[in-house]
Amino acid sequence: MAKSAKVAPGLVLHTPEGRPYRFDPGTLCLELLPTGGCARYAAYEALRTPADLVRWAGECRLPGGLTPTVSAEELHRAHALRAALWDLASARAHGRPLDPAAVGTVNAAAAEPPLVPRVDTVSGAFAWAPDATGTALLSTVARDAVELFTGPYVDRVRECASDRCALLFVDTSRPGRRRWCAMERCGNLHKVRAHRARRATTG
Repeated sequence: MAKSAKVAPGLVLHTPEGRPYRFDPGTLCLELLPTGGCARYAAYEALRTPADLVRWAGECRLPGGLTPTVSAEELHRAHALRAALWDLASARAHGRPLDPAAVGTVNAAAAEPPLVPRVDTVSGAFAWAPDATGTALLSTVARDAVELFTGPYVDRVRECASDRCALLFVDTSRPGRRRWCAMERCGNLHKVRAHRARRATTG
């Protein structure tokens, strides 16, 4: 899985009330899922234009400075890859077999040349090779997915335990007991509800 150059990996999401919170799905490929999707997730669509995918590339856990050139066709393929990742991650979280069509979509994206990292010749810092494309970005995401779904954390892909949240993540913690998308959102809401329930039964 891709390593983050950020101090706090993950994405800043917002509750329905507009409050921001940090959600760390644990790996690059699952960071694509909160950008929206089809059916009940269509209302949360964040990748409406190629520029939106460029912006996501700069916000995800990939090291900074990435500004790929993205075409309308590559945006369409990003939607298809995201749908496949939703399907595969949900299947793993709930113990269902993987859909061959979704696997094929991921494998096809992974077969393309990925993003190329390099050492900047002037500063000596990390940099991306020039002329990065949306196809290379999607290949890097798909390769991360291949590593996730065939690696040691495949049995730790989970859906948030809240019955009001469908966010998917991989639990990379040592004890392996993560239940919530984020403690500051669903975890705290659960604590509040449990506290109120205890007070109601003892009052």
